[in-house]
This record gives sequence, C-alpha cells and structure tokens, in this order.
Amino acid sequence: MINIKNDMTDRLFEAILTLKSVDECYKFFEDVCTIKEIKAISQRLEVARMLTEKQLYSKIVAETGASTATISRVNRSLMYGSEGYEIVFDRLGKK
Repeated sequence: MINIKNDMTDRLFEAILTLKSVDECYKFFEDVCTIKEIKAISQRLEVARMLTEKQLYSKIVAETGASTATISRVNRSLMYGSEGYEIVFDRLGKK
C-alpha cells in the first residue's frame, strides 16, 4: 500500500477542512482539480452509496456510468479500506 501521508497532503486536507459550504467547495475544487477529476471522485462516492444500499452492479452502471472495474474498486475499498466512506455516510445520514 502506498503511503500518501506527508506535509503536502496534510496541508491539502487541512485546506479542505476550512471550507464552510458547498459553494466554497465548488470554488476550491474547480481551482484545484480538473472537471474530469471532480466527476470521477463524485462518481465513486455515488457508487459507494449505491453499493452500501445493496444495489446491483447493472443498476449502478446504468445510473452512474461507472465501469464495472470502478465499481469493483470502490467495493474493495468498502470491504477492505480505511472506512472513509462509512465515516462520511454516517455523518451525512445524521444531517
């Protein structure tokens, strides 16, 4: 596993934590990422949401446009990852 933890990555995550609204997130991520990168990340989050709801791969492909390889990768993260998706979904569910 590649360790991504370093000072630059810490600063990136600290910067993200300063954002206070969806509008601020749009502004920041449009400056930092390409449109394609933002769409890929948002697609993965949606795939993860649908997988946690036990949706079929065929429905996920149809609704998100994600490849089965991407769906499998996200599923692997849900099963063996760092539980980041779970943290986010739990907190979103409490809103």
